[in-house]
Amino acid sequence: MMTAHLAFTHLSSRDNPRVRLFASLASMPRERRKCGQTLLDGVHLLGCALDAGVDLLDVCVSESKRGNPEILALLARLPAGEPPICVPDALFTRLSPVDTPTGILARIALPLPSPQEAAARETLIVLDGIQDPGNLGSILRTAAAAGVSLVWDTSGCTQAWSPKALRAGMGAHFHLRIIERVDALVGLAAYQGKVVATGVGEKSRMFFDADLRGPVAWLFGAEGRGLSPALLARADEILRIPMMEGIESLNVGAAAAVCLFEQMRQRGVAL
Repeated sequence: MMTAHLAFTHLSSRDNPRVRLFASLASMPRERRKCGQTLLDGVHLLGCALDAGVDLLDVCVSESKRGNPEILALLARLPAGEPPICVPDALFTRLSPVDTPTGILARIALPLPSPQEAAARETLIVLDGIQDPGNLGSILRTAAAAGVSLVWDTSGCTQAWSPKALRAGMGAHFHLRIIERVDALVGLAAYQGKVVATGVGEKSRMFFDADLRGPVAWLFGAEGRGLSPALLARADEILRIPMMEGIESLNVGAAAAVCLFEQMRQRGVAL
């Protein structure tokens, strides 16, 4: 383990290869896919990654935060190896993928994609075309809290492992199996549980009348257009969440929370 007398590699040029890699991962989704890497921002996320056994490939600290006790305690957990880099605050701000930089970043490898699982008897979440990383990360955080461990993202979704989605997930990513760019119709072909969407209309029924105790594949669609017609047609049930008159819909993150915790309640999960 590293000692309390931590060494840093001080860099100030944007052209340094280590610095350039941080910058490209922060701002370019294509680069994240090409490199198979992403960025974590903040002591909390880095700590969650270490707790989950994730290797931090490289760490970057801002000049003004290099003596921060929380950051030093986290760096002391790293195995011996190449020292983290320390850059001027102005450069760190350019590297950070978030609006309010915390003073520490890390590169990690994206989890290797798993084969598309049929998940025949497992509750899962299918996210279709969700573009807002904050909403996506919030749903992942809710999924982990509600005991759902498998999430499929269709090809129209924003990157689940983008820095902003990671920050919104608050470490939930490391408790989930997230499979991206899934053909949900193919994946659900062998599904033996109930496939459920939320919505309104003649075919919908009241949310609290549904039996959610068994395995459920929850379908949640994009913030504006909702589920694709083909995926909506695949639903065995369309459930209507009760709302006050004049309110048309809930934010997709709020709808997911209502659904997952009602399922949790029906299963009688002891907390």
